[in-house]
Amino acid sequence: MRTNEIVDLGERVLAGHLLTYNEAITLASIDDTDIPLLAAYAHKIRAAFAGNGVEMCGIINARSGRCAEDCKFCAQSAYYVTEAPVYPLLDSKEIVEQAKKIKALGATRVSVVTSGKGMERDADFPRILAAIRDVIDATGLAVCANLGTISREQAIELARSGVKRYAHNLETSAQFYPSICSTHSFEDRLETLKAVKDAGLELCSGGIIGLGETWRDRVELAFKLREFNVQSVPVNILNPLKGTALENRFPPKPLETLKTFALFRFILPSTVLRPAGGRELNLRDMQGALMLAGANGLIVGNYLTFTGRDAAQDFVMIKDAGFFPAH
Repeated sequence: MRTNEIVDLGERVLAGHLLTYNEAITLASIDDTDIPLLAAYAHKIRAAFAGNGVEMCGIINARSGRCAEDCKFCAQSAYYVTEAPVYPLLDSKEIVEQAKKIKALGATRVSVVTSGKGMERDADFPRILAAIRDVIDATGLAVCANLGTISREQAIELARSGVKRYAHNLETSAQFYPSICSTHSFEDRLETLKAVKDAGLELCSGGIIGLGETWRDRVELAFKLREFNVQSVPVNILNPLKGTALENRFPPKPLETLKTFALFRFILPSTVLRPAGGRELNLRDMQGALMLAGANGLIVGNYLTFTGRDAAQDFVMIKDAGFFPAH
């Protein structure tokens, strides 16, 4: 691919053109030497359509481990023996305390996450609703819920409890999905996205790179997210945790990750594009470069089963890149 083609497509997107699937596949074929140019245009697209604010979100692992699903990347799956913490649903007081700590880090959003396939016939659901109301009352944070598959009726109950956004990753493309999970389907995940939209909630949905997927799989994931008008797209970078089925897989190199984020920004001009789990381990000193390749969101503090970096460093990073925390 010639560099003038990157410039041409970048200028067309800036003028309002929606990138086509074939154009995205063409961009995915660029050489490493052209990644800085692709990133530069992704940065311009982000500035034009999403501004300079960075959405900062924290995570509460409200129920951990013993998951009956076999997702190959997940340390909380009962199929694997890992060092991930295992505990039942935290009481509301503990969830509120964790939310207060996340707010103190500077985050304006918090996501309440539980292990397991979803909330169908889950006895914890009423307690989760009550805890979410308590978090909102105590902190004023915008609360997201990440509870697995849910019905439209449950999505409505979450909305009534004050939830504005529901998080449910598609993980990868429909074609590659059976290679990473066999206990529930890609369609199950799509049904949850549909239920959430029907209930009037915003969507947070993304995936993981480095699972063994192709560039076509990544492009198809981004286009499916665009189809659902997803407001926030977290992109995890595989952290091959010991004991999981993917413990011996090598994650993507930093330049490949930069290319992925830039490509997603071309496809999703106005979304919150959020580096998530694995950025510290896999990007190392190049985390700041990611903010100049289309990213405009961060997860601050710790992740579900492993620690993140000092949130103060993230605030310095976004300031140095010319951004500011979104409110």
